[in-house]
Amino acid sequence: MNIAATSLRRTAVIALAVALLLGGLFVLLGNQSNSAAVAGVNDNQNNCKGHIEKGDPDPNDATAVTVKYVFACSNPITGYALFYDGHPIQSIDTEVFALDPAGKDVVPTDSFSCNGQFPGYGENCVGTYSGNWNRIEGQLSIDTKLCDEPRLDPILTVVNATVNAKGAAVQAMAGPFDLGRPHGCPKSKYGGKTKIPQDKGGDTTVIQPVGSPT
Repeated sequence: MNIAATSLRRTAVIALAVALLLGGLFVLLGNQSNSAAVAGVNDNQNNCKGHIEKGDPDPNDATAVTVKYVFACSNPITGYALFYDGHPIQSIDTEVFALDPAGKDVVPTDSFSCNGQFPGYGENCVGTYSGNWNRIEGQLSIDTKLCDEPRLDPILTVVNATVNAKGAAVQAMAGPFDLGRPHGCPKSKYGGKTKIPQDKGGDTTVIQPVGSPT
């Protein structure tokens, strides 16, 4: 894939990834219903926020450049897709678990199974998530230094697939959400810029690491 891909090409790649993700979700659904769904809540307007930062060292490869992504959503989801434009990923966490909003305790009902192509430009994750701003934390590795320009700036899309009272499959999709450039890097002339224009006063990076300043 050309690193200088056009916006149209990016859109096509995202659409394909999400289509594959939705297909996997309905295979898993079967006769399952989402008990966490709240009547009157429109999951197509799910609100998600997050950021990326330096990841934990890889115990199997001391030279790997690791990246941690952190995000949280208001409503339940059953899957998500991440698009890493121009930064081929070398590995990902295949099992991802959610923590409570404080980032301390694992939420036993919230987990995902993730897959992708390596090297590649995205990953798809399928599972269950109850919303309520529980923190989803996963890790990947890239083949460039975290703070080198152009810096990684992932795009997130989330989906929620359920079965209604009549047994019909119902799907919702929200996003894309821009997770922004990495936290903790030196300032640069590109600082504060994101791929998706933000509303005045908006912030896509409000989910902070535990113990860090807001």
